[in-house]
Amino acid sequence: MRPLEDIRIIAVEQYGAGPFGSVHLADLGADVIKIEEPVTGGDVGRYVPPYQHGEDSLFFETFNRGKRSLSLDLANPAGRAVFEDLVRHADAVYSNLRGDVPAKIGITYERLKHLNPRIVCCSLTGFGMTGPRARQPGYDYILQGLAGWMDLTGEPGGPPAKSGLSIVDYSGGFVAAISLLAGVHAARRDGTGMDCDLSLYDTAIGMLTYPAAWHLNAGFTPERTRYSAHPSLVPFQLFPSADGWIVVGCAKEKFWQRLVAVLGDPVLTEPRFATFADRRTHAGELLPLLEALFVTRGTGEWLALLEPAGIPCGPVNDVAAALRDPHTLARGMIVETEHPHYGTVRQVASPVRVGASPPAHRRAPRRGEHLPYVSELLDYTPERLRELREAGAFGPHVPGAPDPDDAGSPGAHAPGSPVPRGGSA
Repeated sequence: MRPLEDIRIIAVEQYGAGPFGSVHLADLGADVIKIEEPVTGGDVGRYVPPYQHGEDSLFFETFNRGKRSLSLDLANPAGRAVFEDLVRHADAVYSNLRGDVPAKIGITYERLKHLNPRIVCCSLTGFGMTGPRARQPGYDYILQGLAGWMDLTGEPGGPPAKSGLSIVDYSGGFVAAISLLAGVHAARRDGTGMDCDLSLYDTAIGMLTYPAAWHLNAGFTPERTRYSAHPSLVPFQLFPSADGWIVVGCAKEKFWQRLVAVLGDPVLTEPRFATFADRRTHAGELLPLLEALFVTRGTGEWLALLEPAGIPCGPVNDVAAALRDPHTLARGMIVETEHPHYGTVRQVASPVRVGASPPAHRRAPRRGEHLPYVSELLDYTPERLRELREAGAFGPHVPGAPDPDDAGSPGAHAPGSPVPRGGSA
């Protein structure tokens, strides 16, 4: 069995942060049943351009591989009944909504514990379920500004800058996944579930780490540094080379000694540069010397000298170079799935590794694809399915979507084979 094969998660999620957290759990074998609102077309991530076709996109594929999809109208009494049946067979309800919405739509532990005392309700919201901002929508870009990240990023004197990736979203997804697993572990141990109240805001503030501790305890005011230099270790930064950029970092004294030996300039051996403290004090004198040396050779030439000497260093790759780096390929960080429109879809793997067996990968689901799987899991008769469909549980009928009465529809669990059970069933 894969590590999480005995965990079932009902995911009321969309777009980036929430799906990013649960895709790693799916890669590890968790049965992630994604609830998609049928009237508006499901997860908005399905329609993100530029690589979008019908109800699918490469954006959606990235965040939803290995999951199942169920179109379900939670505002409809019949849809709510199906959701509650799922809760009885699940370990966790996972969501990423605005902070006041989980309570409003009844997906908190207080509202679900009568169905399953061990259910874990994990809510990843913009600002959390309490506090003055709880009702505000939260997005990565806004959080990078609010939490001080943008003020820290960029060149001195330049405008505030965000990270090139949605790091708050992705970090929030990891935080939610960790919390969900901890909650499920505790629920299995103690027999009682709980709420997990996570937020992108808390994530972003928590990641201020040591600059926050320096400020809170010593009044430190973070400032941007030229060439993205480390605030206290010198040298640890970007340097322009003859044909690009190189990152060199001396996080230990031994690395500085090795760098001095490679560069061969006797000025670097002077006492004013001898220790961490000395180099920080005299950074204004040291860094121009290093810049003048590094600009004399190309990045590749420097790497050929620095890497064998055991000096931490690396090129500044573009995305294409990073994806074709031999180490990327050797680590199995590019995975493939097959898709009916896109053909073979190549994407980056989850960095989460457990044990020696590589994870299996399956394309992201078509919207509503796994209704047959869910109907078998919940032991619905054809008559019950018709009742639910006529009552609007699954939303309006979508041409080409699996027929709820057809247990052999594409994507259904194989007839006659056992449906895996969640740990709280």
